[in-house]
Amino acid sequence: MLTITTASISPSLPPPLQPINRRHLLLTTISLSSFSVSDSVATARGLLRMPPPRLSNRYFLVRAGESEYESLGIINTNPVAKTSVDSGLSEKGKKQTWRAALELKAMGACERNCWIWPSITQRSYQAAEIIASVNGVSRSYIVPEYSFLDARGLGAYEGKELEAISEVYESDSISSTIKPPPIDDGTPNESVSDVFVRVTQLMSILETQYSEDTVIIVSPDSDNLTILQAGLVGLDLRRHRDLSFGPGEVRYVDPSSIPTYKQPASAVYKCLNPPNCN
Repeated sequence: MLTITTASISPSLPPPLQPINRRHLLLTTISLSSFSVSDSVATARGLLRMPPPRLSNRYFLVRAGESEYESLGIINTNPVAKTSVDSGLSEKGKKQTWRAALELKAMGACERNCWIWPSITQRSYQAAEIIASVNGVSRSYIVPEYSFLDARGLGAYEGKELEAISEVYESDSISSTIKPPPIDDGTPNESVSDVFVRVTQLMSILETQYSEDTVIIVSPDSDNLTILQAGLVGLDLRRHRDLSFGPGEVRYVDPSSIPTYKQPASAVYKCLNPPNCN
């Protein structure tokens, strides 16, 4: 099994990070006046800063249900296989996605219509179709995303047991710029910062393209969503794992209640520019 030794990565480590309440993080109400962003930037469309001073749309974050590969306990992040049948929903994953679709309906996500933005990855697109069907949304409102929502590329961990991903998260907790070991089969090896760049690009597109709409973002994995959520709330990106999404999990992003970043309880390590902290 591959391991990543901390000695070869960083000469000194920050103190351990404390767990947070991930399910209620987005629902803590604050005054947006705490953000030091000029009025011109705050009102500029398409120039999204993380954390944003405001959001123009309602957003729901959804992780697709379990995939066939996940049901076998195998890591699969190579984009070459993202549209294959094996990357689709397992039977358990279909049930998880139906529950997610019903939860979205109960939350009134598409009462005034909505846009569904899934990754083109097979399980995400299948999940989008289920969500649309349950919520009475026309297929013309499904907008497949071809790159910004790809599952995080895990490099040399490709094909290994799912449990091995814990080693990647150990590295993530040290620095958001550490990449998994590379591999020569075409699987990307992405750091947290790499994923942060593309999900920020995605949000910039959505905030530019829509106004006062509802957008449901459907990701094939948890990391896209945890890193996006960390960026939205200004959380240290090294702690994105604390926000982990289970298969079929749904979360509402309340644009009027994005909480302020709270410094970790440490007299030694400080993050001066959240969510970018290394």
